[in-house]
Amino acid sequence: MSDYIKIVAYILAGIVGLCVGSFLNVVIYRVPNNMSLARPASHCPKCGYKLKWYDNIPVISYCILGGKCRSCKEHISFRYTAVEILNALLWVMCVALFWDDSIAYACTAAVICSVGLCIAFIDLEHMLIFDRFQIMMLVLGALTIPFDKNTVWYSHLIGMAAGFLAFLLFALIGKKVFGRDALGGGDVKLAAGIGLILGWEKLILCLLISSVVASIILLIVRKKSKDEKTKEYPFGPFLILGLIVSMMAGNPIISAYVGLLTGK
Repeated sequence: MSDYIKIVAYILAGIVGLCVGSFLNVVIYRVPNNMSLARPASHCPKCGYKLKWYDNIPVISYCILGGKCRSCKEHISFRYTAVEILNALLWVMCVALFWDDSIAYACTAAVICSVGLCIAFIDLEHMLIFDRFQIMMLVLGALTIPFDKNTVWYSHLIGMAAGFLAFLLFALIGKKVFGRDALGGGDVKLAAGIGLILGWEKLILCLLISSVVASIILLIVRKKSKDEKTKEYPFGPFLILGLIVSMMAGNPIISAYVGLLTGK
């Protein structure tokens, strides 16, 4: 890809990523509340003010309005802007990392990141992972198989089975030992979709990253908030973090680790 086409691809990925991120905010807010994604039009949840087109420009409108509703001046959560920026950055990274090898894989990876953001933010707020997102992950995982030049096709199938069975076993053992759910059913299904996307090798890396980051962050949260040990926290956001890191940097991380072990 020439430098000119690369620059154009990066700009388009950033702009489209911002716009898609704006739509993701609609999904994140409305799906858990059992609302239609099409109607009613975007509005302030506090006063019902119907947003104009110029109130919906990703990032820019938030900055112009000072993070407040134009009508009632109610504070608008920065989460909306964060999702837009995160999605744009992830789309640009997908183009930068995968475009030269496979345009189809780059596009599929970008959509995986967007679906992952929906899962992470909904699970973070509501501790729910909806089946519609699980199905999307499985479909996207199947689509990555013919375009993933770094992983053999059967590794994806092994990853799906391994992710599902490992998390199911952990959930059953946790239920038996602790007398309560150690993992939700949504996490089990999500692990299967992630395994299909990554393949079994990068699935191991994903689970390692997810577990380590979750352990550190939750330890800090528990100490600061002094929550009870029985309080449950969502694991989906950490799985999505592991998925994105493993998808984008899994091969060099694994190669570096193998190099350390073999001394090469």
